[in-house]
Amino acid sequence: MSSIDLNADLGEGFGRWTLTDDEQLLSVVTSANVACGFHAGDAATMRRVCELAAERGVRVGAQVSYRDLAGFGRRAMDVPPAELAAEVAYQIGALEVFARAAGTRVSYVKPHGALYNRVVHDEEQAAAVVDGVLLADTTLPVLCLPGSRLLELAEAAGLPAVTEAFADRAYTDEGTLVPRGQEGAVITGADAVVERSVGLARSGTVVSRSGERIPVRARSLCLHGDTPGAVELARRVRAELAAAGVRVEAFS
Repeated sequence: MSSIDLNADLGEGFGRWTLTDDEQLLSVVTSANVACGFHAGDAATMRRVCELAAERGVRVGAQVSYRDLAGFGRRAMDVPPAELAAEVAYQIGALEVFARAAGTRVSYVKPHGALYNRVVHDEEQAAAVVDGVLLADTTLPVLCLPGSRLLELAEAAGLPAVTEAFADRAYTDEGTLVPRGQEGAVITGADAVVERSVGLARSGTVVSRSGERIPVRARSLCLHGDTPGAVELARRVRAELAAAGVRVEAFS
């Protein structure tokens, strides 16, 4: 029986504004990418999500971002490497306080949005993220795209590097994500997302936007929590994975 981790972006609220159904999604996923206040999230939200995750045995991950609340972390930015490294460490440290208070800890780090896409190819920004993780904890796994510069640099620095895939995002023939600004970048059909999830877990492949079947070897599968019907879709994905003989378990 093969196995895979299910992760979702959670805690993406701020003050009175909420985006993700954290409580329900935490009953499905095995790893929670918690917003650390730079693209979304605030102290109270971070604390609540850590407590809920700890109660359910879900791993807590720091979802680090460019400092971009207004743009939800999806706007391209040029941040000096030393500054970016410090801000990555800062976000991890903030979440660690609440994780430890809840009886757990930050188990991994995952970049968000524009930063996630930038470190696929940008060596300088990827190195800054690695430096920030090392500042916070030299043992933290980094969750990232297969073939990315971040993956290579994390491994070179001695950090555990864990690959992930996206069932609801379109892929290029090179194995990268189609930018959100392009048509068809997000897969919206629930049946298609479920089918792609099982395919990624069982065969390690996905059909690219051009129709090519490409390899995407991943230990974790991301389910976006901010899409319509996210909870029911996550439940369907987990049920179909089990039916296909795939064990769902945390990677960390």
